[in-house]
Amino acid sequence: MGNPKGEERRRRVLLLCGDYMEDYEAMVPFQALQAFGVAVDAVSPGKKAGDICVTAITIQVETTDEANSESRGHNFTLNATFDEIKFEEYDGLVIPGGRSPEHLAMNASVVELVRKFSDSRKPIAAICHGQLVLAAAGAVKGRKCTAVSTMKLGLVAAGAHWVEPDTLSVCVADDNLITGVTYYGNPEFIGLFLKALGGNICASERRVIIIIGNYAEDYEVTVPFQTLKVLGCHVDVVCPKKKAGDTCPTAIRDLEGGQTYSEIRGHNFVLTADFESIDASSYDALETSCIHLPWPGNFSCCWCSAGKKCTGYPGIKARVVSSGGTFVEADPIDRCVTDGNLVTAAAWHGQPELISQLMTLLDIRVSF
Repeated sequence: MGNPKGEERRRRVLLLCGDYMEDYEAMVPFQALQAFGVAVDAVSPGKKAGDICVTAITIQVETTDEANSESRGHNFTLNATFDEIKFEEYDGLVIPGGRSPEHLAMNASVVELVRKFSDSRKPIAAICHGQLVLAAAGAVKGRKCTAVSTMKLGLVAAGAHWVEPDTLSVCVADDNLITGVTYYGNPEFIGLFLKALGGNICASERRVIIIIGNYAEDYEVTVPFQTLKVLGCHVDVVCPKKKAGDTCPTAIRDLEGGQTYSEIRGHNFVLTADFESIDASSYDALETSCIHLPWPGNFSCCWCSAGKKCTGYPGIKARVVSSGGTFVEADPIDRCVTDGNLVTAAAWHGQPELISQLMTLLDIRVSF
């Protein structure tokens, strides 16, 4: 995804997961890197492929001097087994933050694995509290790094050269080591890691508008928003009757074996522009939920253009058909369908392919 591979060797990275890792700090790099053509194996000690790690929703204010709150997030499904990984097969390592690094840093197998990445000088990216694992492995000694402010004393004690963050978006690169403060800095954090992997982004700036409302699905807003920013796109997120700086609460939706998805409250997403002041002609693409549509274009009933093929959650099938569209069943749930300038996905599970298709339509490429 992201660009034709040809004979290039596909980059492969490891995402080190644990229960109550921060939701955005796990899923955004996981799906963004896949959209760019990087294979990502998500593992957790003591767990197998198909098992889940519960994530945490951390509500933070864009300042470094206020406490955060936490609630349960998505069920993150692992796609590889920790005990079966082979270090030499990976080009880099990503460690999300949240509370999971507290117990990962005490796991001898995890510490040894991280030490191997450090000693080999392969790219390592850690964010928020993920630096706890780096410190346990001796990977920060003599290196510049940053993190949330509560990590300062521990990292300095481990020999790190502390970089004081003035916002929650700060990221620091020191050779193969990339560190970040929180998910607010995900676009730069992922961009620095992509560069360390040898990735190059080829595109002139594109302008994308995302339209949301209260309780839009959490991943379906933030993953495309931050991934497109990694690519250098200007992205505005707006909501009718709201202005820049206002927030929209998001919703955490998961398929947990019931007749339909479960739903709980997610993050507070901060809007970037005033809805009433938007000039549609100044944008190259529109995104709303899991429907992407390069601009200009029309879609009926806010779902798809008449005469177009599209997919979506099964509950919208009747609306797609009644508006003149052809519905493609959402099986599997990560299905993505492209018909001309319209790209649709059934759910957030299909976002890597969906974003990759949007990149193709906007002539954005990532090469290695």
